Amino acid sequence: MAVGWLVGALVFADELCAMAALLIGGWHAGGPLLGIAAALAGMVVWALVASPKARWRGPVATPLAKTVVFGLATAVLWAAGHHLAAGTLLVFSAAINAVAVPVERKGWMPS
Repeated sequence: MAVGWLVGALVFADELCAMAALLIGGWHAGGPLLGIAAALAGMVVWALVASPKARWRGPVATPLAKTVVFGLATAVLWAAGHHLAAGTLLVFSAAINAVAVPVERKGWMPS
């Protein structure tokens, strides 16, 4: 369904924003190497636990990993002084993930 594709695209955009936020926050805290390491760590956690084809996807692990990644992304943006971006990421992430859960359960999301 078109709704599933739209929601899937917005979820993916949200995930990219979270990784960019981790990069920015790490860069601000310790330079380019820490920024890259923070973004890569977020990607590894996402790939192993939160992605649709994750190896350790589960009813507890997946929401926990998503909460940690998005929470840290928001926190590091805030700490870097990007308050508006942090608030926007927080609200957008909560909203799109709240919409994505029922859409995914109905089988409308692309796999």
